[in-house]
Amino acid sequence: MTINSNDDHSLTRAGEDYLESIYRLALSSSEADKSVRSVDVAEQLEVSKASVNKALNQLKDMGMVIQNRYGRVTLTPEGEKYAKIVWRSHRALRAFLETDLGVEAEVADEEACNMEHVLSADTMARLIAYLEKQGVDID
Repeated sequence: MTINSNDDHSLTRAGEDYLESIYRLALSSSEADKSVRSVDVAEQLEVSKASVNKALNQLKDMGMVIQNRYGRVTLTPEGEKYAKIVWRSHRALRAFLETDLGVEAEVADEEACNMEHVLSADTMARLIAYLEKQGVDID
């Protein structure tokens, strides 16, 4: 089931959350291959390890992640591309909520997480262009 009927979102909301979490953890990873531990994903998303394992199996079947024999997870090029889009959308929405609407940082972060899954690519591109015109750098 996709989140958005316009097919901008090919993964479920949960799938997007897992990819985003893996991506964010990989950004701060000291591993050369940018692999992350599934237990760290579980901790960041506040879900069980069993939930992470189930999601990882689905993401592996879709070609979004690979998991080595030691259990570390790495995004495939396709998974990384998708995760970057979700994370950029999150940052853009959070920036808009905070700077333009004056929403408190913690609330803006939580609400951006909800909104990033349902806006179309066109709407997101327009929001990012708007923010750039305002001088807000989300990258």
